[in-house]
Amino acid sequence: MSAITVNLNRIIQLTDNQFYELCRENPEVKFERNANGEILIMSPTGGATGNCNSEINADFVIWNRQTQLGICFDSSTCFKLANGANRSPDVAWIQKDRWNALTPEEKEKFPPIAPDFVLELMSPSDSLLETQTKMQEYIDNGVKLGWLINPKMRQVEIYRLGKAKELLESPTELSGEDVLPGFSLSLQLVWK
Repeated sequence: MSAITVNLNRIIQLTDNQFYELCRENPEVKFERNANGEILIMSPTGGATGNCNSEINADFVIWNRQTQLGICFDSSTCFKLANGANRSPDVAWIQKDRWNALTPEEKEKFPPIAPDFVLELMSPSDSLLETQTKMQEYIDNGVKLGWLINPKMRQVEIYRLGKAKELLESPTELSGEDVLPGFSLSLQLVWK
């Protein structure tokens, strides 16, 4: 992530509500917050990455509308993880019953829940190590399945809860396995 990390902890430790308000008051800036309370200012993606993200999200939305198994989220959604981090994956999905267990207030702000599935699509400015660390953080906080797609290297890292990371070289398709039943993502658009 070519993110700028700002550590204000010695001056102020933002509460969840203060961090939420910071984000609301600066909608043109994408913020995340790591487990140490440091604020990350994320750079926007370029056109190619943004288009690819949009196409991938569309596939998830279409599948989810057909199956009605859960709720889809785009990269502008920030989740409050159990370790205290606030993270915004490029694509996220939560089983409907888990989402419905949240209160309306929890759904309105940064939902205090780890998605069942996350996807991170690397842009040219992203750091592989930082993105891998973020993916592991998702899994450590209860995400069941995660895909890190690296178009430049034509690689996909698959993260599964309780299992070792799997690296795929130039796969043509990814399976949603038992987390996203019946879903498959064609990588033809990604590898173009």
